[in-house]
Amino acid sequence: MRKYFTILIIIYCAFTAKAQNQFAQKLSAAALSLTKDKVSYDPAYFVINYPNGDVPKDKGVCTDVVIRAYRKLGIDLQKEVHEDMAKNFSAYPKTWGLKKPDTNIDHRRVPNLRIFFAKFGKSKSIETNPELYVPGDIVTWLLPGNLTHIGIVVNKKSADGKRYLIVHNIGAGQVIEDCLFKFTITGHYQYPK
Repeated sequence: MRKYFTILIIIYCAFTAKAQNQFAQKLSAAALSLTKDKVSYDPAYFVINYPNGDVPKDKGVCTDVVIRAYRKLGIDLQKEVHEDMAKNFSAYPKTWGLKKPDTNIDHRRVPNLRIFFAKFGKSKSIETNPELYVPGDIVTWLLPGNLTHIGIVVNKKSADGKRYLIVHNIGAGQVIEDCLFKFTITGHYQYPK
């Protein structure tokens, strides 16, 4: 009986790993597809629909890249983050002085996404070892001036072939760049687990 149970666990783990890899590859492809859209960096506060709300298609920030990529796969981070913040508001940063969740902006803030991904995803190593970062991973950084940033690891390699590239918006629109280790990494996630 124990041997049978062990075999079932091995099969389940292999199936789960394959499903996660397929999802990660789809997330990578979704992120890459966003680089075809002309988007200007615009950190303005927008009133948007809920659920499935989005800022104007030609505008956005780093978080909007992540939100749009997941939305292409049927995951609405606006709704997911809001639902958790409504239940667990005290677990999220108080940086903005809010007294309650705001469906227009909460999911568009890197510190909130870090809490959400750590809670519902898998936190991974933040070592500067390129082999640890695979397509579909989410990475957060601290930029000069204490600015937070987020991007998606995609299935394209750097010119030297040593690391995967990142799709992000750091001011030049939704672009693909070799910037994984350019800034201080503060988080590394796989979502969903």
